[in-house]
Amino acid sequence: MSWMPDIEPKCPSAGNLHDIETLIIPRARDLGGFEVRRALPAPKRQMVGPFIFFDQMGPAEFLREDGIDVRPHPHIGLATVTYLYQGEFQHRDSLGTNQMIYPGAVNWMVAGNGVTHSERTTPTTRQNKHSLFGIQTWVALPEAHEDKPASFEHHGKEALPILKGEGKEVRLILGTAWGERSPVKTFSEMFYADAVLMAGAKLPLPDGHEDRGLYVASGSISVAGETFESGRMMVFRPGDPITVVAGENGAQLMLLGGETLNGPRYISWNFVASSREKLAAAKQDWIEGDFEHGRFRLPPGDDAEFIPFPGQPGK
Repeated sequence: MSWMPDIEPKCPSAGNLHDIETLIIPRARDLGGFEVRRALPAPKRQMVGPFIFFDQMGPAEFLREDGIDVRPHPHIGLATVTYLYQGEFQHRDSLGTNQMIYPGAVNWMVAGNGVTHSERTTPTTRQNKHSLFGIQTWVALPEAHEDKPASFEHHGKEALPILKGEGKEVRLILGTAWGERSPVKTFSEMFYADAVLMAGAKLPLPDGHEDRGLYVASGSISVAGETFESGRMMVFRPGDPITVVAGENGAQLMLLGGETLNGPRYISWNFVASSREKLAAAKQDWIEGDFEHGRFRLPPGDDAEFIPFPGQPGK
């Protein structure tokens, strides 16, 4: 745990509305009583730094025996980041990982050349009413790491840096910001942080990053006197000093950004790559379904079903 010496008591000016390059209102989808709001990719912004996918999960309340069941599915060319505010679920992957994820902890799965994983509510959790609220993101990998073997890291909340100032608490999930560094091994310069602000608390965005944005997960904030409610993502112009101020009920924010990649990224279903040829090859490998000898294996302990490529038969 550490203090934020560089933001108290002096904060940069709040900036002005011209500092907001893009305002994103996520698209909401109802997955049978469980709402997902997707902020990235957006029509005007594919990425913020290396972050190419950003979903808010919930908040949702589940009755007994209900929960989430995301069947095994593949990824290439990205790293997934799961971060929960409320609830819990089980992650299994083709590396043999079997890891619960709890609020404040981080699951960092690097797909590289190919990985398969599932996410499910456990039978134990289903025994009682439970809730789920969190953020799931994809980080596009630099070309030099796209084809490397998959890997997985888990860090409990006690392992992540906590930065505190007056009326705010910030947990650094990935990368570097405010003089701190997360223990998660990343492949490009970035930052990703969970910030809880009391009413009226001020928080400057970290400087020194090429691309910077934030998402209002709950509550509200103001920038240059303009109020932004929950469910909004803002991307700011590079280099401008920005301070946000929490509204009368406080706010919980996810701050993100970093170094932009050296070229465009293409997306097809769950695959991200620097070339369309890599996407086509991954699609064909998954459709062929050679889970014993092929590129993609199914997670040990969760290999009885999988999600087929859209339009293809499956189980």
